[in-house]
Amino acid sequence: MLFSQLGLSKALLDTLDGLHLTTPTPIQVQAIPPVLEGRDVIGLAQTGTGKTAAFALPILHRLAPGKPAAPKKVRALILSPTRELSAQIAKSVKDYGRKLNLSSAVVVGGVSSRPQIKALAGGVDILIATPGRLMDLIEQRTVSLNEVEVVVLDEADQMLDIGFMPAIKRLLAMTPQGRQTLLFSATMPKEIRQLSDRHLKDPIEVSVIPAKKTADRVEHSVMHMQTPAKMGALASLIRDRKGERVIVFTRTKRGADKAVKRLETDGINAAAIHGNKSQGQRERALAGFRAGTVPVLIATDIAARGIDVPGVSLVVNYELPNVPEVYVHRIGRTARAGAEGTAVTFCAPDERSLLMDIEKMLKVAIPVDNAPEGTYVDALADPDGDFKPLSRTQRPRQGAKPQGQGRKPGQGQGRKPAGSGQQSGKPSNGQHPGNRHQPAAAANQNGDQPASKPRRRRRSGDRRPRPEQAGDRATA
Repeated sequence: MLFSQLGLSKALLDTLDGLHLTTPTPIQVQAIPPVLEGRDVIGLAQTGTGKTAAFALPILHRLAPGKPAAPKKVRALILSPTRELSAQIAKSVKDYGRKLNLSSAVVVGGVSSRPQIKALAGGVDILIATPGRLMDLIEQRTVSLNEVEVVVLDEADQMLDIGFMPAIKRLLAMTPQGRQTLLFSATMPKEIRQLSDRHLKDPIEVSVIPAKKTADRVEHSVMHMQTPAKMGALASLIRDRKGERVIVFTRTKRGADKAVKRLETDGINAAAIHGNKSQGQRERALAGFRAGTVPVLIATDIAARGIDVPGVSLVVNYELPNVPEVYVHRIGRTARAGAEGTAVTFCAPDERSLLMDIEKMLKVAIPVDNAPEGTYVDALADPDGDFKPLSRTQRPRQGAKPQGQGRKPGQGQGRKPAGSGQQSGKPSNGQHPGNRHQPAAAANQNGDQPASKPRRRRRSGDRRPRPEQAGDRATA
């Protein structure tokens, strides 16, 4: 099928021809016709399948013949979870609508709100926004949603994970009931299903790829190793793929910054992108990654939404995600637009339960691969190689010494044996009874207990009055 068969306007078709886009993706084939008919749509598709065009093209087709937006008004609202994704959507809207007389604006946090307020003052046909900043501007009465014709919830499951759901419900309540609502998500958790049941009218559901399936062209594997071996394994993998683009996922912002510093000490140029970075820092990191001057991008899951960079050949899960569905989003950063890619997961012993959850979701075992040479010896968590999860009692405490070692002669346990008949705090056989917070070496060479610091006695004026005394003073 061709775009010309979907019912789009000639202006849009000419623009698509100029962009060398003639054949729609499966999600576009299924979503565009019902959106053009005015139906509410639920689109289930993972990232990289072309769902931005699936809602942007029919929205442009619908708004083009109408009147421009009135001051401080919005005709179409697109909500997304991150600044990067909002910027990506805005670029697509401008590219597709270059021959149409429609205005658009982006409202996101992390930057000054003054230019955004100025853009909204004259009215905006298509507004792309993150929920938090949009709520702030609505409370400042700089924009109104009472004339919105179409609402798009993009990456709805990610907005749920971030905690935007209360704001989304408030924003939907501010829009007209007769609006058209489009919801796109890679997964459909219970909360998103409840949201669609409440706010969408008789929606048609389209799904091109099962929500819990990885991209077909991604070759993924897992390497079992101890946590201290991960950094060496990461550096080795990156060196083996010199000149290629690599995205590394960590669970925390601090972990992303730490990984960048460690890689830079090994002579590998890397940049981090996460919520604590300013908008300028995030844009510079992405620009360097796209240009190839920064071949390695370290990202957290939230910040990674909206990273649509072609040519990412390797994705590394430095730490496994706590939510199995996030694994699908992560490895979807490679093998985009029909290309092939590789995803490697580093799994420490305490992460095996997370790996089992991912395999249960995918209904397939992820192939096990050897860690890079030089780290594989450290990677062996158990000699049998079965990598079964260790119980809590089997896991060694970090920094702990083997039992029975490290004590000096005559050092006690800090507790007297039960039934010994000794009084608490007194020495036994001329030895200090010991204390787990103070080493027994504090005793002198004769084995006598060192003089303890006398306890400070409270003066009578420092004592708190008993309840009956307090009552007497109150009535005095």
